Amino acid sequence: MGALLSLPLLALPSVGTLVTFGASCCGAATCSAVCSACGKFQSSMATRIAYAFILLINSIFSWLMLTPWALSKLEHLTLDYMKIKCLGEACTGYVAVQRINFALGIFHFIMALLLLGVKSSKDSRAGLQNGYWGPKIIVWLGFIVLTFLIPESFFQVWGRYFAFIGAMLFVLLGLILLVDLAHTYAEFCLEKIENYDSKAWRVLLIGSTLGMYTASFAMTILMYIFFAGHNCSMNQAAITVNLIVLLIISFLSVHPAVQESNPKAGLAQSAMVAVYCTYLTMSAVSMEPDDKLCNPLIRANGARTASIVLGAIVTMLTIAYTTTRAATQGFALGTSGGHAYAKLGEEEVEHGMIDQQPMSARREMRAEALRAAVEAGSLPASALNDDDDDDSDDGRNGKDDEKGGTQYNYSLFHVIFLLATCWVATLLTQQINDIEMTDPNFAPVGRSYWASWVKIVSAWLCYVIYGWSLIAPVVLPDRFGH
Repeated sequence: MGALLSLPLLALPSVGTLVTFGASCCGAATCSAVCSACGKFQSSMATRIAYAFILLINSIFSWLMLTPWALSKLEHLTLDYMKIKCLGEACTGYVAVQRINFALGIFHFIMALLLLGVKSSKDSRAGLQNGYWGPKIIVWLGFIVLTFLIPESFFQVWGRYFAFIGAMLFVLLGLILLVDLAHTYAEFCLEKIENYDSKAWRVLLIGSTLGMYTASFAMTILMYIFFAGHNCSMNQAAITVNLIVLLIISFLSVHPAVQESNPKAGLAQSAMVAVYCTYLTMSAVSMEPDDKLCNPLIRANGARTASIVLGAIVTMLTIAYTTTRAATQGFALGTSGGHAYAKLGEEEVEHGMIDQQPMSARREMRAEALRAAVEAGSLPASALNDDDDDDSDDGRNGKDDEKGGTQYNYSLFHVIFLLATCWVATLLTQQINDIEMTDPNFAPVGRSYWASWVKIVSAWLCYVIYGWSLIAPVVLPDRFGH
């Protein structure tokens, strides 16, 4: 039971450290391989996967730098000839984690500035976002090296204030997107049911709602059994508050006043918010220190090293996925207006009669129209060359899906990745001296009261955001078009 419960609750995998030049070459080759593997996707998708992969590797490296294990392995590879020191002190711990994440954060900050105002891949700066992977990897690794030349006092201030604020903004952003996802999912299912009277979508909506509520109550029962012992008042309070608020927002979602203002509100959205917040609460109580004998997972027998590593992998993968999704869902933050983003799969579907014809026939018709226009003198001859370029970069062939408009705001994308590096650094270093080291080589991620309280408060804040999304149309009817 201990191993089963611990799987989804920790934070990132592992990867060794390499010498500067070797790391640069291997890093560039690795990312190029990732992009090549993603070649079957549209270019914007491959780009997002590549940036998520970089964040994942950076987070793993940061986690490994919490202990001397990674550097000792690197020194061992040199037959103990090279001793790695930073200004005469060890290169591991709090400051090392802050240095590595600061380097990637600066990289994304510069990219955000360089890509301001890019609206399609026809902008020459779009190549910086979707290409030049080798040079970008080398620049990122170069920033890491340079950060080790910055005095430690700078990172003490950066980590305690600036990175902490960025981390909290990242958490808040994730909660807003979760609530947005809950509403989008339920409304999408309802739209399918209303338009097609589909039994499959009806079963999916009802089944997923029941399943998420069942999972929420099951996790609540498990928490009461394993984590709410005699002296565990913090856990008892967190579990009870979560259960009470879960019932309140479920009742609120079907209240007549809410239904009148927003008929699409209902238990489906509440179920998704409930299962996520209950998971956050369970993660919080299962990752707290065991000084009050309230966390049986820490005392559980078994491969603790494997548990720590697997937990770290799951957490960092989750961070990479959440960051990538958040960075490409600007509409939830009200950024969709004023930017002509192209939606996936919506190219060339406006003209139904032409769209029914084969791709080659449509291309030939367009070419004939262009030739006629050129002959009539209404278009320059270069228009024929532009048409050839458009054909060769057809988004449906997976080469370029952003000629008509970017799929997401490039600058916002990098700002959110910057916030993600702040969150990783803060998660790994808060109360680092109080973390119980059950393994001398690998530091458990998030095993502190600070991390537990962040998750508990995040769950409460998520309920507040969702509750406001339900009652806002009731109390502010003029602001909403329901």
